[in-house]
Amino acid sequence: MSETPRTPVSHAPTSGHEEKPALRCDWLGEVSYREGLVRQEEALEAVRAGAEDRLLLLEHRPVVTLGRAGQPEHLLEAPADLAARGVEVVEVPRGGDVTYHGRGQLVGYLISNLRRQPSPDVHRFVRDMEAALIDAVGAFGVFAHRVEGRTGVFVTPPEEAPLRKLASIGIGVRHWVTHHGFALNVDIDLRGFDAIVPCGLHDVEMTSLEREGVSSGPEFASRVRRAVGLSFARRFGRVAGAG
Repeated sequence: MSETPRTPVSHAPTSGHEEKPALRCDWLGEVSYREGLVRQEEALEAVRAGAEDRLLLLEHRPVVTLGRAGQPEHLLEAPADLAARGVEVVEVPRGGDVTYHGRGQLVGYLISNLRRQPSPDVHRFVRDMEAALIDAVGAFGVFAHRVEGRTGVFVTPPEEAPLRKLASIGIGVRHWVTHHGFALNVDIDLRGFDAIVPCGLHDVEMTSLEREGVSSGPEFASRVRRAVGLSFARRFGRVAGAG
């Protein structure tokens, strides 16, 4: 799913009754998890200083991340064994438990100043992220939905099969500016999740757009990325440039 990053593009604001905050969308390509943290920190400081909100879209090399609610027993392989297979393990300052990132997964870091909203609300912000992802995958014929009491985007499986999770969400908030974001499984090798209990949910299987029957191809990655960028622009801002 890796492609040459493009120069960010900004489109003119769309007309409407209520002007939304600006949202700049950048495709970073494939970056290590630690490099992604640095890019997030740079964006967060810029947004805090008054710059437009940012959506950083990227792919990570194989890594397991442990959020603030992470439980050691949800990591099913020793970090040394994972490292021997080229999978890094990193503790991160976001909500949520344990998850896996790898090639074929679209990661989005949404850096947003919630004080620009009429009524800042972190829970509503997360629900809006879910809605944006649901709208984006709907463009590919995948019917996804929320599950009450659980964060993320899910797909209802055939009868008696476990619930399937298509996208994970975990954010942090610092001085009312959000960081971290979502991971949408596009055509990722789902065996990477075998090393963990994803998000601490024992009764859930991970799925991907590919597993749900969306045909992949040479332009699959860019089509998904563009759909996600446009969907987030509609929900969160008035500028899109996912490339």
